[in-house]
Amino acid sequence: MKLLEQIGLAALRRIDSETAHGLALKALNTGLGPRGGPFTSDRLRTQFAGLDLPNPVGLAAGFDKNATALNALARTGFGFLEVGAATPRPQPGNPKPRLFRLTEDQAAINRFGFNNDGMEAIGTRLAQRPKDRVLGLNLGANKDSTDRAADFATVLTHCGPHVDFATVNVSSPNTEKLRDLQGKAALAALLAGVMDARNALETKIPVFLKIAPDLTADELSEVAEVANASGISAIVATNTTLDRIGLHGPHAAEKGGLSGQPLFEKSTRTLAQLSGMTDLPIIGVGGVGSAEQAYQKIRAGASVVQLYTALVYGGVSLVDEITRGLDALLERDGFANISDAVGSGRGDWL
Repeated sequence: MKLLEQIGLAALRRIDSETAHGLALKALNTGLGPRGGPFTSDRLRTQFAGLDLPNPVGLAAGFDKNATALNALARTGFGFLEVGAATPRPQPGNPKPRLFRLTEDQAAINRFGFNNDGMEAIGTRLAQRPKDRVLGLNLGANKDSTDRAADFATVLTHCGPHVDFATVNVSSPNTEKLRDLQGKAALAALLAGVMDARNALETKIPVFLKIAPDLTADELSEVAEVANASGISAIVATNTTLDRIGLHGPHAAEKGGLSGQPLFEKSTRTLAQLSGMTDLPIIGVGGVGSAEQAYQKIRAGASVVQLYTALVYGGVSLVDEITRGLDALLERDGFANISDAVGSGRGDWL
């Protein structure tokens, strides 16, 4: 299966990136992917924000924007899934091409701009979701909205009954001025509206906040202060970066958010700093492509991790490799469970 997957990945890398991604989702839906479900152990099983996870390795938002591959993804090795981002109304996103592989850097640059089918269509698919996996939705705002802050609450109200958690995404660099909502006053008002919508749901699901890696220390401190007072359950650190330091290849200067291996150090340093500013649990995202990198995120202060770009180069079978490798690393270092390892190496990143 691994050989077939590598042959398939090599073929996909010969065509346009966004087309290849669509074909990869279709392949998963036809059964051309792992089917064993998530690997778990006493060391890997964990509770995060009240959610019971078989392992701490999750799928980041953006891979399945429109929730079209939920059943297929539920059969893979992920301990939890996040789909979206969903906006109130459908929108096409930015002009194509808008997704670029940086193969030499094991990275990608995207400027999608929250292209998605809208909350009505996505909500219908979420209502038919597999019930045996933890599933969350990334919340977004329409580009032409007159009240972007209200959009997040609107999507949560509509789709919240069908998911286990929701993530407020104010950190995408591809919707103009969206990151302005990370400012202290704007963020506090936005989260207050989202939490009001959450509290009106029959089941009060946990709400997470996804932040950018490009915040200054003072800005990060303000975000932590607002998050601590807001009632949210966790912080996702981090989204993509605008940095372009040390990149290679013809697409290195493309506009958009950079993800993959070049983001690892910056995002991990951000989460280590953040973990000293809040008692909220943190999801570590950015450049996770191996068990060792997942372990470093956890030791830097993340309770669980997510990945996406590494799948472009390693395939979905990479998830099982990472979870099994993480289990072995925990055993090697004498940790009985994930929670014992969280933050144990934070000082290395400060």
